[in-house]
Amino acid sequence: MSKLVEPHGGEGLKILLLPQAERAEERERARNLKKVPMTSREVSDTLMMAMGAYTPLDGFMGEADWRGVCLDMQLQNGLFWPIPITLSCERGLAERIHIEEEVALVDGESDEVLAIMEVTEKYSPDRLLECEHVYRTADRAHPGVEKVLDQGPVNLAGRVNCLSEGVYPERYPELYIRPAEARALFLENGWSRVAAFQTRNPMQRAHEHLVKIAIEVTDGVFIHQVLGKLKPGDIPADVRTRAIQAMIDHYFVPGTVIQAGYPIEMRYAGPREALFHALIRQNYGCSHLIVGRDHAGVGNYYGPFDAHHVFDTLWDGALHTRALKIDITFFCRKCFGMATGKTCPHGEEHRIHISGTEQRAMLAEDAPVPREFGRPEVIEILREYYRSLQDA
Repeated sequence: MSKLVEPHGGEGLKILLLPQAERAEERERARNLKKVPMTSREVSDTLMMAMGAYTPLDGFMGEADWRGVCLDMQLQNGLFWPIPITLSCERGLAERIHIEEEVALVDGESDEVLAIMEVTEKYSPDRLLECEHVYRTADRAHPGVEKVLDQGPVNLAGRVNCLSEGVYPERYPELYIRPAEARALFLENGWSRVAAFQTRNPMQRAHEHLVKIAIEVTDGVFIHQVLGKLKPGDIPADVRTRAIQAMIDHYFVPGTVIQAGYPIEMRYAGPREALFHALIRQNYGCSHLIVGRDHAGVGNYYGPFDAHHVFDTLWDGALHTRALKIDITFFCRKCFGMATGKTCPHGEEHRIHISGTEQRAMLAEDAPVPREFGRPEVIEILREYYRSLQDA
C-alpha cells in the first residue's frame, strides 16, 4: 500500500483528460459548439485539471464556490481551497449561451479546442472582492490583480472534459510529469516523505541550500518548475531547465532529486498561492512544500514570511502536505558557507544575497556574479542566454 499522502479530497486523483480513443470524436463534435476563448491563465487551469493536479475539482467554479474560496478558502462543501478557478467571458457571448448547453473551450491565442464544458451557471463576480481577499490588494500594478481585473464580466461554470494537454508534453517530454506519474516515480525510488521545491527562476546557491536542507529530512526532493506564462523579464523555461540540470548534475547526490515541470501560470498571490502550491503538491504525492522567503510574492505586496504564517491559520485536516519553513538563506563570509537567518549570528555586512533583479542586471551587463551566489556551471548557461538577447 502506498505511503504517499493521499490526493486532496481523499477520493483519488480526478483526471479530466478524456482517453485518447475518445478525443477525435469529441473534437469533431466541438466544431459545432459555441466557442469560449480562454486567457492564458484559464488555459493553464484547464491543463492542470486535465492532468489531475486540481483534484478534486471537476470543472470551473460556480458562484458559491468562488465566493467561499475568496472569503473563507473553502468550497461550498467545506473542502479547503485557497485560489478561485474560474472561466470568464464577455457579456454578449454569455447571453447567447444557455444553461445546460455545451460549449467548446479554446485557447485564445492558438484557437485550439482544449475542452468541452456543459454550462451549469452564469454569474457576475465582484472582481474587487476577489482581488482584496486573494491578493490582499486591488493595485493594478500587481500582475495577478491586473489579470483578474481584465477578465470578462461574466463567469461560466460547469464540468469540463479535456481533449488536449496543449504543447507541453511535446515541448518538454522529459519534464512534463503528471501527478499519477510522479507518484509512481516516488514509489519506484522508495520515497514516502517527499518535499517539493517550487521555482520559476534558475536555482542559485540559496535555492540549492534550501533543497539540500530538505533532502536531509525527507527521502527526496521534487524540483518542480513553472512551465506556464510568467511575467516579463523572467527566464524562459528551456533555459531554466538546463541551468537547474547543470546544478543537479554537479552538486547533488544522484537519486536525491527529480526535476520536473508543470503547466501552471503564476498568479503571484503570495500566501494564498503558497497554500495553493501545497495543495497541488499533495495531489502529486509530496508530503512537504519548501517555503522560503516571500514565496510566490512580487514587489512589496507581502511580508517576507507571510507565506510561512498563513499555514498556521489553517484548520485541522485542511491540507496533508505541510510547509517546510526555511528562513532567509545566504552565503556568510564569516561563517564561510551557506547559512540561514536561524543559523548565522553575523550581520548584514558579512552576508551575500543578491536579488533576482540584481542578478539579471549583472548578466545583462556581462558583469561577474560572485561564486558565493551562483555556481559557475549555472551562471555560464544564463550568461549565454543573455548574450543571445544582445546579439538578437
